[in-house]
Amino acid sequence: MVDNRLHDEPSTVTAEHGQVMVDGPDGVAVSLTPEAAAETSDRLLDGAAEAQGQILAETRAAEERTARKTG
Repeated sequence: MVDNRLHDEPSTVTAEHGQVMVDGPDGVAVSLTPEAAAETSDRLLDGAAEAQGQILAETRAAEERTARKTG
């Protein structure tokens, strides 16, 4: 079953015995090699930056629409 809910709580990450353990929402638990964890970290940062850019673009577009209506 796929969980499509948007979560706003960050995951907990620990290192144990040469593994990176990620505990996320709703009981999600993943063990990664250090290499896989580092690549996942890079991908998460890239995705987060892209999503923040999308939010900023939407906010600016909404502000411009409002300014045109009231201007």
